[in-house]
Amino acid sequence: MTMIFGIPLQALMGQLLVGLINGSFYALLSLGLAVIFGLLRVINFAHGAQYMLGAFVALLLLTVGGINYWFALILAPLIVGLFAAAIERSMLSRLYKLDPLYGLLFTFGLALAIEGTFRYFYGASGKPYAAPPQLSGAVNLGFMFLPIYRGWVVVASLAVCIAVWLLIEKTKLGAYLRAATENPVLVQAFGVNVPLLLTLTYALGAGLAAFAGVLAAPIYQVSPLMGSNLIIIVFAVVVVGGMGSILGAIVTGYLLGVVEGLTKVFYPEASNIVIFVIMAIVLILRPAGLFGKEA
Repeated sequence: MTMIFGIPLQALMGQLLVGLINGSFYALLSLGLAVIFGLLRVINFAHGAQYMLGAFVALLLLTVGGINYWFALILAPLIVGLFAAAIERSMLSRLYKLDPLYGLLFTFGLALAIEGTFRYFYGASGKPYAAPPQLSGAVNLGFMFLPIYRGWVVVASLAVCIAVWLLIEKTKLGAYLRAATENPVLVQAFGVNVPLLLTLTYALGAGLAAFAGVLAAPIYQVSPLMGSNLIIIVFAVVVVGGMGSILGAIVTGYLLGVVEGLTKVFYPEASNIVIFVIMAIVLILRPAGLFGKEA
C-alpha cells in the first residue's frame, strides 16, 4: 500500500475529495455573500437560510411536483431568487441609507423566521434526497473510487463560480453593477435602473446559495438547520478572502475546504477550528483579507 507521510494514499485522497466537495459549497456560498456585500454593502445573514431553502424547494419539486433533479437544479435557484428579489424590493431596500447594522439585523431576523417556519412543518430531523440515476455509482481511479455525484458537485460549482466571476468582471452588466455601488446617482443619470440592478444582485446572491443547496441535498440530509450549521464557516471564508472580493471568495473557498480536509488526516482534533485559526492569522497580518483592497 502506497504511503505518504505515513498516511495511506487512499485515505489521503479520500479526505482531499471531501475537502474539495466542502470547498465547492464554501466557494458558492461565499461567492453569493461577496456579491451581495460588494455591490449592496449588506451583510446577508439570511444566506444560510437561502441555502436551506434551495435544498427544500428541490426536495418539494422532486417529491410533490414530480420534477426530476435536473429541472430542480434550475428551478429551485430561480424560485429562491424571486423570493429574495421580493424581500429586497419590499423591505431590504428601505434600509440602504441607514447604518449597515440594520441590514445585518434584518437579514438575521429573516433567517430565524425562515428556519423557524421550516422547523415547525418538517421538524429538526433531516429528509432524504436521492441523487439522480445518471450520476449514481463511482469511477475507479486506481488509487481510490470517485463517487460520480461528488465529482459532479466539484465540476458544477467551479463552472458556476467562473461564470459569475466573468459576469461581474468582464461584461457591461457587471460594469454597471460595480459603478452603481460607487456612484448610483451618476449611473442613474445615464438611464440605468439602479434599483433594478440592486434587486437583481440580491437575487443572484440568493440564487447561488440555493444552487449550492440543491447540490448539497443528495450528499447531506435536507434539514432546516443545514444552513445555520454552515453560515459561520462561510463568513470566515469571506473574511479570509476579503469582504466583497469575488475572486477571493472563490479561491479561498476551495483552498480552505482542501486545508480542512487535509487537517482531518494529519491532525483531526484541529479540523473544526483550522478555518477560524487561519481567519485570525489573516486578520492580524492583513485585515482586508488575502484578495481585499486596503481602505
